[in-house]
Amino acid sequence: MANEQTPVVTTETNGQYNAEQLTVLKGLEAVRMRPAMYIGTTGTKGLHHLFVEVVDNSIDEVLAGFATEIEITLHKDNSISVRDNGRGIPVDIHQDTGVSGVETIMTILHAGGKFGDGGYKVSGGLHGVGVSAVNALSEWLEVEVCRDGKIYRQRYERGVPTGPLTVVGKGKCTGTLVRWYADSQIFGNIEYHTDILTQRLRELAYLNKKVKIIFTVESTGESQTFHYETGIAAFAEHLNRNKSPLHKVVYFSREKDGTDVEIALQYNDGYQENILTFANNINTTEGGVHLSGFKTALTRVINNYARKVGLLKEKDNNFSGDDVREGLTAVISVKLFHPQFEGQTKTKLG
Repeated sequence: MANEQTPVVTTETNGQYNAEQLTVLKGLEAVRMRPAMYIGTTGTKGLHHLFVEVVDNSIDEVLAGFATEIEITLHKDNSISVRDNGRGIPVDIHQDTGVSGVETIMTILHAGGKFGDGGYKVSGGLHGVGVSAVNALSEWLEVEVCRDGKIYRQRYERGVPTGPLTVVGKGKCTGTLVRWYADSQIFGNIEYHTDILTQRLRELAYLNKKVKIIFTVESTGESQTFHYETGIAAFAEHLNRNKSPLHKVVYFSREKDGTDVEIALQYNDGYQENILTFANNINTTEGGVHLSGFKTALTRVINNYARKVGLLKEKDNNFSGDDVREGLTAVISVKLFHPQFEGQTKTKLG
């Protein structure tokens, strides 16, 4: 089997505590027993996080340069499907697990191409936990893979495969389709908020300007397409859409030592700052080193320029950080190989 940490739960009985009180959780049992450890909560936020994890896997194919289009459908039965035109999950037998690559990824925690020099240079998600956690927390999940001229399909119920991966047809397409119905035993009432779904999809389209994302609500027939050729520059414009910008968006990017950095900024006539930061497409709401570095650099550059052109005299104090960020709207996106996040929910980049 793959190298996987097996969770152990202890149970104390009549004051005794020995090896008999140790319960070893196998496979995805730990996820079902303690779901909040993997997705943060079993409330509305956790329910929508399942959607985020599956979509992020498709975005990883975009970042790797193999996918250009993602189709998401909220079906009438409240299941969700995500289809991409990437390479498709590997279908051959994994040498350590003895089952297909699809089943390995879907049923074993910390299995995937996001470790070391695997299939992805840059990725988001929960590093091999995400889609298997979705599988574990779904009443049922179906995966369909199209690659090598064949179409493969497998179904799971509460994380357990109902049969092996089988060939169900032929096709020249490539890509992966994942469709799941979240488990009411875990989440209670299954009700999605389309505004939460579309907000995330819009963000991803801004952050990955090469992708086209199509979102369809089956019950209404409504469909939206998200595609922004100017990327986060369009994102900054969107954030300032109800304000009075003072200039066109300033955008710049740079790649160094395998790390890509993009910044778009625009001042408006307001007083509040609005800075959004992302690391590997994950919204780092608590900031981190990319935010602190940006703030420090912006303050230094503006002060240096002000002194160079005589706006600040020798006796004048430098502008403070609050001064230079007044009315600022900015989007910071970094993509790096080994991001160090503080905590599993990844709200702060270390």
